[in-house]
This record gives sequence, C-alpha cells and structure tokens, in this order.
Amino acid sequence: MAKKNKTIYMCTECGNEYPAWQGQCSYCGSWSTIIEQKIQPLPEADTRRRVGITEKPVKLGSVGTDTYQRIDSGIGELNRVLGGGIVLGSLILISGEPGIGKSTIIVEAANNIARTQGTVLYVSGEESEQQVKLRADRVCGKVAEDLFIYPETCIDNILSVCNEMGPKFLIIDSIQTMYSNEVDSVAGSVTQIRACSNILMKYAKQHNVPVFIVAHVNKSGDLAGPKTIEHMVDTVLNFTGERDKDLRILRSFKNRFGTTDEIGAFRMTSTGMQEVADLSGSLIENSDAAEQGSVIGAVHEGSRPVFFEIQALVAQANVGFARRTAIGIDHNRLNMLLAVLERQAGLNLLNYDVYVNVVGGMKPDSTATDLAVALAIFSSFRERCAPSRMVAVGEIGLTGNLRSVPNADKIISEAQRLGYDAIILPKKNAAAHKSSDKPGSIRVLGADHIREAIKLFAGK
Repeated sequence: MAKKNKTIYMCTECGNEYPAWQGQCSYCGSWSTIIEQKIQPLPEADTRRRVGITEKPVKLGSVGTDTYQRIDSGIGELNRVLGGGIVLGSLILISGEPGIGKSTIIVEAANNIARTQGTVLYVSGEESEQQVKLRADRVCGKVAEDLFIYPETCIDNILSVCNEMGPKFLIIDSIQTMYSNEVDSVAGSVTQIRACSNILMKYAKQHNVPVFIVAHVNKSGDLAGPKTIEHMVDTVLNFTGERDKDLRILRSFKNRFGTTDEIGAFRMTSTGMQEVADLSGSLIENSDAAEQGSVIGAVHEGSRPVFFEIQALVAQANVGFARRTAIGIDHNRLNMLLAVLERQAGLNLLNYDVYVNVVGGMKPDSTATDLAVALAIFSSFRERCAPSRMVAVGEIGLTGNLRSVPNADKIISEAQRLGYDAIILPKKNAAAHKSSDKPGSIRVLGADHIREAIKLFAGK
C-alpha cells in the first residue's frame, strides 16, 4: 500500500511546525504566517538519498555547527596533512603509485588507533592475511589486539561485518577491488567504484566512523576511476616519491576540514615509514660547499618553509638541437626561464644543452623556485659561484621582473636558522622585512629584475 503525502503547517517567521492550521503562531506571536506544506514520502530503501537529510528547508542561521572531533593517528606528519588528526565520520582517499608506501603508512596508523581507540577493521581486497601480517610485524613490531584483518571484496559482506563489530576505524584496500551485488558489472568498473564509494560514504556519516580508502593511479599519475570519487570524499591525499630514492611526500589535494597547502615528509626504511621532521636538512647535504651550477631555493609549504638544492648543468651541444631536461620542475617553465635569460639577461643559450635537477626527489610546484633555477643556470654557464652561503627565492615574469612571493618572512627566518649568510628576494618582499643588525643576522638583498639578481649573486 502506497504511503500518502504528509501534510504539515509551518510558520514562515520562526520555522516551527503544527499538526493543524491555526491563525497565530504560538511561538513567535505572528499572524498569517502559517502555511501548508505537503511532503511526499520516499521509500526507506532508496539508496539514492543522502544520510541525515531533513524533511523541509531550514534557515541557515539556525543550523548548529558542532566542532569536528578528531582522533590521533599516532603519525605526526599524517596528522599535519589532515589538519590536526582524523575527523570522525570522514571519508579519506589516499592514492599513489604501486610500492610507494600507501599500505605501509595505513597499517601503522591502524595499529596506533587500535591501541588507543578500540576496534579497527582492515579490509584487504588484494593481499592475504599473511601478507598483511608480515607488513604489520615489520612496521609496527607488536600488533595491537584490536586490529582485525578481513580479506573480502564484496561491499555488502563488509557492511554486515562492520554492523556486527562496530569498528572505530575502517580501511578499504583498495576501492578498485570492491563490488556491490546491487550493480551488475565487474569489480573495478566505473559503476562499481562509484556505487561502493557512495555506500562507504553513507556508512561513515551514519555511524560517525572514519573510513580510509586506498585507490590506484593510472599511467599519468592521476586517480584511476571516475572523477566523481574525488568529489564524494572529504579528503584526497596523494603519496609521491622517486623509486630510487627513499623520500616520500604526502600532499593533500582536497580537505574539507583543513588546508590543502600542507605536506608531510617521510623516509622509507626497512622498518616502515619514518617521519622527517627537518625536511630542509634532509634535502641539503652539502650546504657549506660552493659549487658551480648549485643554488639553494625555498618554498613555503603549508605551515613550514622547505629548502632544497637546485643544480644546473650547461654544456655545449655537439649535434642537432640543444637539449632541455628538467627533473623536479615543469619542463615548460624551464623553457620560459631560458627564453627570459636570453632576452633579458643576455645569456646566449641557443647552442647549449641545459639540464636542471631538484636534488633529493622534491617536486616543488611553486613559481617561487624561478629565481633559484635561473641563477643556477647562470652559475653553470658563466662558471661562477656565489660569494657566500646564499638562498634565492622569487618568481620571474616574462619581462624579467621579479614578482613577490607569499610568506617571505617565514622563509627568511628559516634561512637564518639554517645558518645562511644572505637571501635574494624580490624587492617588495625585501622592503617589507625588518632587517636586524644583530651579529649573525642574515642579509636580505632585494632585486627588481633578473639582471639585478644576477649581479647580487655574482657579488658585483
């Protein structure tokens, strides 16, 4: 038997409801503000509806905003990227290339949460219980009593187990292996991934349980599967790093509960992921030695400045066209900087091969690295070294002018802490900084144009 439409009477002034119509609102005292509304009931089994929806519109000003409660993952760098910890009821997606360390860091976080919060369920769709146990023994040492492993790919069975156990934390590794009986397609298809993600989102919101979803990436490094997943989840994390290097960077591309500028640094060891507190120190090994083609650059990532070494090699091209090779920076950005150096600084690089590398496997995507790249190319081409331990930060425009960068004061303070003698900045940033005459204070050098920056770098 079909349900009939539900009729309610609501005051448009204060929003209170009445079972029957009346002329005056007994709450706010207003007259002629009671209106009739008919609400069409929907089947309770309708999986298309959102969780916790209201039957009628409400005033936005009357909606309460509860403070989101977070739990400690036991990993400081992971907490930093998430904005202070894992939010209860959040759906977190983590992606990265195979073997980069996604499962390693999640197993460690799951073990920490099981020790402090209670039951944690690790659903493995790719590995057996023995394989996960071997990793947990290597990473965690002693495995927590409340950490459970469940090798299953049917999302319906997983929800049944979750309803019985009531876990405090749920991990799905990986979403591409999951399938729902309600969808007639193979696991890993676009339809299955979308359906399973929607089911997990509803479970997380309904039971206030944080859910971690591991996802694969395609050849280009983008998330495999429909783009809809990234819109559905609350947080999107990405693990990057070079296979031949042990440094790993965890970056947030989307975070509804925090900033997306924060990064976490880890080092892959034989016992799992080791947090890197001093990222700048780990990226710069030979900061005291002045070398041709080597310049220290810096960017501000989230709440901390990160310093790294940029090396450039300019060599005579023997045959054919000159080569331009960039590792760690955008190739098109390098070509633009070379054109600016030729036109605005008088460097004839047409018949020279140019190789640029960011040492340590870091891949800064900020334009604040432009000046360090340009000075490294100049240093190699002219065979000149900086007269002192120097840092270069700034964005270069097509006219050769230096544009200001954000958070320059924090970069200056960190450069002074690391013991650098001078830092070259856009003149606007240098003018805004209050210089100190104290012994050991860093010299802040401002430049308007790339030509001025080259003169400061060469000590002229």
